Parts: sequence; structure tokens; C-alpha cells
Amino acid sequence: MKNVFKAVVTVALTLAASTAAFATPSTQIWIPSTDIQGFGTAHLGIDNYTRTSSKGGGLNTYDLGLTFGVLPWEKLQAEVGIDYMESGSNAGTDKHPIYFNAKLGTPEDSLFKYSPAIAVGVYNAGTKTGGPAKTAQNITYGLLARTLPVIGRISAGGYHAAQSSVAFSVDPVTGSKLDNNGCLLSWDRTMSEISDKLWVGVDYMSGDNANGAFSFGASWAFSKNVSVIFGYDIYNNVNTGGKNTFTTQLDINFP
Repeated sequence: MKNVFKAVVTVALTLAASTAAFATPSTQIWIPSTDIQGFGTAHLGIDNYTRTSSKGGGLNTYDLGLTFGVLPWEKLQAEVGIDYMESGSNAGTDKHPIYFNAKLGTPEDSLFKYSPAIAVGVYNAGTKTGGPAKTAQNITYGLLARTLPVIGRISAGGYHAAQSSVAFSVDPVTGSKLDNNGCLLSWDRTMSEISDKLWVGVDYMSGDNANGAFSFGASWAFSKNVSVIFGYDIYNNVNTGGKNTFTTQLDINFP
């Protein structure tokens, strides 16, 4: 545990001095998943969100993040992470780019036979709580997931976000109050009929806010520890979420 703590501190200091971007806890494409990083392992995510139109709202976002597994038990697992998010504007929320996340959960069948995976956590916990560029989204969530024969894994849950964040406060165009609660839904499956290296997924985060989106994509595992997701994100509110994005997400696990 001491070694894990030292690693977290070292990475935090390194990221604070860099100019990279952002990553979230273990996810599907956009929303959190019930997956949790294994104890003593680390996950590096390098994500890009590129706008499909140069007209309208939203900037491209470049993401980098690290997540660590911190509990040694099989039936109760946890991960913590530090995130750095930038859109290249050198203004607004880019001035406060550090975010944190944490997740606690149990895998499928751990409580009793056929029990679902359970996860609770928080992400996008920003450091700026006041002023016009507030970043403290502090999205808390809960998820249940179960893998069904042939069909794949179905996940469902809900979230609550702090309205101290710009992303969940007021629509800048209409002036209406944005949602800070909603549902999380997803389906994902390894396409073993084609290749065990091919994974596909669809997820949805409801809510009229900057984070609400419908996303879909596919991943290819180049090795046991390296994979890339190619996906597309359609945002619920173009005024806050911006134009749709094409995303590539490089995932590397250590060791």
C-alpha cells in the first residue's frame, strides 16, 4: 500500500507539471463501467475527442490520465485516479485542469450466484469551486452490470453532479437550468465469433447538461495490455456539450 501511495503522489506531481489532457475511471466509451483496475496495476489512458464540425460550440479535447488498483481483495475492489484535461484554449477551465476519481465495487457472482457487478464512485472531481470557470463537477454514480449468454453485458445506474460546476449549472444560450441528475446505460460485448481481440459497446448518459451523450464504438486489443477504442459521441445539448466528437482512446495497463 505504501508503494501504491508513493506512485500516486509521484504521478500527481508529474502530471501537474505537464501539458497533456484528461482521463476518467475505468469506462465503457463515455460513461463509467463496473470494471475496476486490479490491485497493484496501473492504467494509462491517452484519449482524443475531435469535433466533427468546425462550426458551432466546443473545442477538441486531448486527454491523459492514470488509474491505480488499490485493494488486494477479490470480492471488494477499488481504484483511484488523477486526471489532466485540456482543450487548448489556455483559458477558463483549462486553467484548472486537475481532476480526481475513485471507484469501489464488487465483480459479478461475488455476493451470490448470478449476483450483478456493483460499482459506486466519483469522477471529474475538479479543484475550482468558485468563479466563472468552476470545474468541481463531482459526479457521483452507482452502477449494476450483468453479463448474459450470447447477448453480452448490460449495465444500468444513475448519477448526481454538483451544480457548482459550469457543466451542470445554466445553459449559456437559453439561460435555463441544466440537469444535474440522470441515468447511465450501456451494452458491451467481446465479439469472440470474429476475434477475442474485438470489443464493441454502446453507452448513454442522460441529462440536459454538458456531459449528457450517446456514444458507440469498437476496440481492438493489440496485446494483453494494449488496446485502442474508436468511437463517436453525440451530445444531448449542443450549447453545453458542443458539436459531436470522434474519439480515439489508447489504453495501456501495467504490468
